[in-house]
Amino acid sequence: MRSESTAASARTARPGEAAAGPAETVLVRRPGPGERDPVRAHRRRRGVELSLALAVPATLILLWQLAAHRHWIDPRIYPAPSTIAADGWQRAADGKLWPEVWATLKRVLAGYALGTAAGYLFGLLMGALRMVRAALEPLLDALYVVPKLALLPVFLNMFGLGEGPQIALVATTVFFFVWISTMAAVMGVAEGYREAGRVFGAGPWQMFRHVLLPASLPQVLVGMRVAAGVAVLVIVASEQIAANDGLGHLIFDSRALFQNDVMFVGIVCVAVLGVVLSELVRLIGRRLTPWAPRDRGRPRS
Repeated sequence: MRSESTAASARTARPGEAAAGPAETVLVRRPGPGERDPVRAHRRRRGVELSLALAVPATLILLWQLAAHRHWIDPRIYPAPSTIAADGWQRAADGKLWPEVWATLKRVLAGYALGTAAGYLFGLLMGALRMVRAALEPLLDALYVVPKLALLPVFLNMFGLGEGPQIALVATTVFFFVWISTMAAVMGVAEGYREAGRVFGAGPWQMFRHVLLPASLPQVLVGMRVAAGVAVLVIVASEQIAANDGLGHLIFDSRALFQNDVMFVGIVCVAVLGVVLSELVRLIGRRLTPWAPRDRGRPRS
C-alpha cells in the first residue's frame, strides 16, 4: 500500500494574531491495484495460485521420473510415473480397473450418506437441546476415541461377509466427523443472532429454520467435506482386511505379488477419488450457502 505525504503551507498570521503553529501533515492514500480493478486483480491472484498448485506436483513427478530413469531409486520398488501411467491406462482400457473403482465408490457413497444423515441429526439435536447433549455426549465421546478400524470385527459379526461391514465402517467414521462439526456449529451461533430471533417472536421451528440452520451450515459443510476424504481412507484399509475387490484390495494384493506399478495405480485412483468427492461437497456447499465467505471464485461486489 503506497501512501503520499504532503505538507500544508503555513497560514499567514494576520495583524494582532499569534503566529501559526507547526504545519499540519495530510496523509493521502492511493488505492492499490486490487481496489482499482478487483476483477483483474482476482484473476491475476487465481492465476498465480493455479500455477503454484500445478507446479509443485509437476516438479515432484519430474524429479521422481528422473530418479527412476537414472536409477537413483530402485524402479522395481518405485516405478517411474510414466510406467505407472502406462499401466493404469492399459488396465483401464482392458476394463480391469473400473470394477475396482466402482466397488470402492459404491461403498463410500452408501456409508457417507448414512453417516452424514445420522451425524447431522444428532449434531442438531445435541447442539440445540442441552438435555440431549448432557445425555449423549459422554457416550459418544467415549466411542469417538476408539479406532474405527477396530470396530470392523464387530461389524463382521453383526453383518457377516459382504458389503455390510464395509458400509457400516464408513458410516460410523463419517458420523463422528459430521456430528462433532454440526454440534459445534450450532452451539457456536452468535448470541446476537438468537436474540434477534427472540425479539421478532420466532418460535422453536422458526428459530431453527431462520437462525440456527443458516448460521451453522457453512461450518457443518466443512466437516462434511473433511468426512468425505476420511471415508476414502477408511475404506481402503477396510478392503485390505475384509474384501475381495475394491481399490484397497487392489493396492495390498498387488504389493503382496510385488506388482508395485499396479499398487501405485491404485494409490493414484484413491487420491483422485478423494479429491473429487471433497470438491463435490465443496461445490454443493457453495450452492447451499451463497451467504458464506468463499475461498474460491469471483470476488463479491
